[in-house]
Amino acid sequence: MAKGERKGFVARWLEGKERSEEYARSTLPTSRWGLFWDILKGRFGRMVITNLLVFVTFLPLIAILVWRWLIVGTQGFSGPFGGGLGAGFPAIPNIAGAAEEMTFSTDLLFYGLLIPAMAIAGLGISGGMYIVRNMIWTEGIFVANDFVRGIKRNFWNVLEAVLIFSVILFTARTMGNLADWLVARGVSNAGWLIASKIIGYIFVAISALVCLWMISLGVNYKQGPWQLFRNAVVMMFGTFPQTVFFAALALWPIFLALFTAGIFLIIALVLIVFIALSYAMLVWMDYSQWAFDKFINPNMGIATGRGLYDKNKAGSAAQKSDGNMDSAALREYKRQIVAMGKSKLVCRPIKPLDDDLEIYQLPESFSREDLQKLKESKQKVVDDVDAYEEEHRDDEQYVEYNKQFEEQEKAIREEDEGKKKKKIKRPEMLNKKRR
Repeated sequence: MAKGERKGFVARWLEGKERSEEYARSTLPTSRWGLFWDILKGRFGRMVITNLLVFVTFLPLIAILVWRWLIVGTQGFSGPFGGGLGAGFPAIPNIAGAAEEMTFSTDLLFYGLLIPAMAIAGLGISGGMYIVRNMIWTEGIFVANDFVRGIKRNFWNVLEAVLIFSVILFTARTMGNLADWLVARGVSNAGWLIASKIIGYIFVAISALVCLWMISLGVNYKQGPWQLFRNAVVMMFGTFPQTVFFAALALWPIFLALFTAGIFLIIALVLIVFIALSYAMLVWMDYSQWAFDKFINPNMGIATGRGLYDKNKAGSAAQKSDGNMDSAALREYKRQIVAMGKSKLVCRPIKPLDDDLEIYQLPESFSREDLQKLKESKQKVVDDVDAYEEEHRDDEQYVEYNKQFEEQEKAIREEDEGKKKKKIKRPEMLNKKRR
């Protein structure tokens, strides 16, 4: 085996070690964590552009949240809470439950408006998720075109997810505010009201995880609405600890913006504008691809580890002997031969053109007698060929070829039947094709 040319110091310095095959392989990501950092560092500019496109669709949602915050803050300085402090604000002897009642009525409006606002945000989620998925698959990216293509391909799946989450959030918030109002007014069974509020927010947390799985499943596989929801529930409960961890890892900038103030709020807002949304999509989609490779793709016959360099697989392939490689190639060649069928030129004797038999040639003016002579001459040739085939049918070369062909056909048939018997029945959630 020829060895590579050993280059001098100047040539190696000019080219750099990135031209080395060993260096190039060593820099390829071999794990999902490595792929995440590779995309974050190597495609940071496209991540920012993707984030800005997604952020535009989140503007109605952000506007509603800011508007609600201003309204709730303003209500604290007006109405019965300022009783007796100036003209026009008469003293109200009992304002128990007034604040909770105002919060209840305010949230009915604003959490209702969140439903269409989240539907608009679904446009950005569907386009951004498609771009991030292509990055993970190491495909070529055209951000604007892929963003529009992702909306066309994935919007209805994403819309289903965001509507489920927003409706559950609206219901839980409404029931929670109602429970606070009734408890403040001193109604009985306050414990049950508080328990219902806690259960409602637990449902919100679970629905958020389910909807994350619905989005990633919808981007990767073609599924119906009910099947998509059921499969997301299966994936969420089947990988619950990992799902909670990676959902928190993906959404921490958003939690930072919602539950902090001051400098931390400013930092969170800057992150959300420029990178936090695409970062969350990258973390979640990268984790989803790991889960799909572990639980779904092998059962569907889809290659796993897309976007990763399999070092172990490459090493084992390099260590295989030429004989093993040839035998694998030979098996595939035999399979193709069997699929095409026996060759009529090889499986039976064919008489060579070395005799004096000729086809009668019709004259320019021929009669019925000439046609009869033509027919008889053709029949003589056919009979002679059949006689030659019958005479040499048992020759060794034809017998051996037919025997080998039948053995190959039988072996391949038994191999295919064995695979069918061992084939694991796919769960119903896996019977759709990959996008």
